[in-house]
Parts: sequence; structure tokens; C-alpha cells
Amino acid sequence: MKTFAKIRFYWGAFVISTVVALGMIPLIHLFPQHKGTIMHKLNRLILFLIGARIEKIGERDPEANLFLMNHQGIIDIITMEAIEDVHWRWVAKKELFEVPWFGLLLKGGDMISVDRENKTGLVKLFKDAKESIEEKRRAVAIFPEGTRASDQQLLPFKPGPRFIAQKLGMKVQPVVIVGSKWVLNEHNRTAHSGIVKVIYLPTVDVSDAPKDWYEEVQKRMQKTIDEEEREHGIHR
Repeated sequence: MKTFAKIRFYWGAFVISTVVALGMIPLIHLFPQHKGTIMHKLNRLILFLIGARIEKIGERDPEANLFLMNHQGIIDIITMEAIEDVHWRWVAKKELFEVPWFGLLLKGGDMISVDRENKTGLVKLFKDAKESIEEKRRAVAIFPEGTRASDQQLLPFKPGPRFIAQKLGMKVQPVVIVGSKWVLNEHNRTAHSGIVKVIYLPTVDVSDAPKDWYEEVQKRMQKTIDEEEREHGIHR
């Protein structure tokens, strides 16, 4: 079975790379006014081809303009793009914009790059987030852990999301994603058919939230992750 899981991983990697390189990148450049729709539909195709299904709990708050999500791997982004019909601006580290194919996709999708090694990175993130909600009318999506986690415990949240949320008085909706690593595990290079579960938690209006709202969001997300493992046997 492990051999089959390895084969499925390389099939999944092939599907993702092919759809991105031959589908998403050319189409969003040819039809930039439809880039959101193109990405949603092709990400749904990816999940279908690799044998993944989505289960959604709760609803996206249409007034939320900052979405915080836990992060395990690329399937998290594919799932959120497949399940939603809005064109978010994803925040990704600068290095990803330089990766072949995927860098072109991020640039073509007008996503936000952040340079973790540069002291001015937080200032740029603030300016880009401000532009997103005030000019582009696009909500911002970010992984507050800052990197991919390898187990059930959330990594410490980075200060950037809290900073921009408080400075801009944003409405923040946490989203918990579980099951994505089962579908495609980039750490041990295995993959399986299965369900990716997306759980929308209550929105926090930062403009009138208590000072510890950010810590409480992390606790609420961790509690949800633990409940999914305990009650349904679904790992994040």
C-alpha cells in the first residue's frame, strides 16, 4: 500500500504541475478579466483528478477581508480556491515567486509577496493589504504560521497578520483545514484519495475586539483541529 501511496503522490504532483503550466498560467494571461473563475474551475479539476473531495462546515463571511488558515501544503490553497468563488490575494513568501511555473501563477494572479529577511517586509505587507481592501476590493488570505506544519500542533503565529488587521481595522475570519495532508503529503511523498474538510469559524471584528483576540483565534483554531482528530479521526 505504501508503494501505491508513493505512486499516487507523483501522479498528484504531475497533475498539479500540468494543470498549472498548461492551463492556469496561459489562460489567466489570455483572459485576465476572468482569472478568478479560471483558477477556481481548474483547481476543482485538480482535486477531481487526484481523487479528493471537499466537505465544508460553516460559511465564508462576505464582510471578512482577512482570512487566517492553518497550513500543511499546497492542497490547502488548491482546496480554498476550488471551494470559493471570490478572488483572494494570497500572501506568499518572496522565494515562491521565483519558482518556475508557480512563480508565474502567483505573479499573474496578482498575489502578495513578503520578504521575511527584509526589515521593511512588514511595511510592504501593510501597504499591499491596504491596497487590496481599499482599491482592489480583494480580501487577503494568509497562513499565520508562516510555514508548513508537520504535526497537529499549530506553530506560533507570526505578528504580521495581527499588525495589518489592527492597523486597518479588518474583519478576520479564521478557517481550519484538515485532511489535506492525507490527500497529498509533501513531507513523506505519499498521497491518498480522501476528504479535505474546511471549517469556517466566527469572524472577529478587530476594530472592537479585545486585546488578546489574536491569541484567542489561535486557541480556537487549535481546539477545532483537536476536536476533528478526536471525534472524527481526521488529521490536519
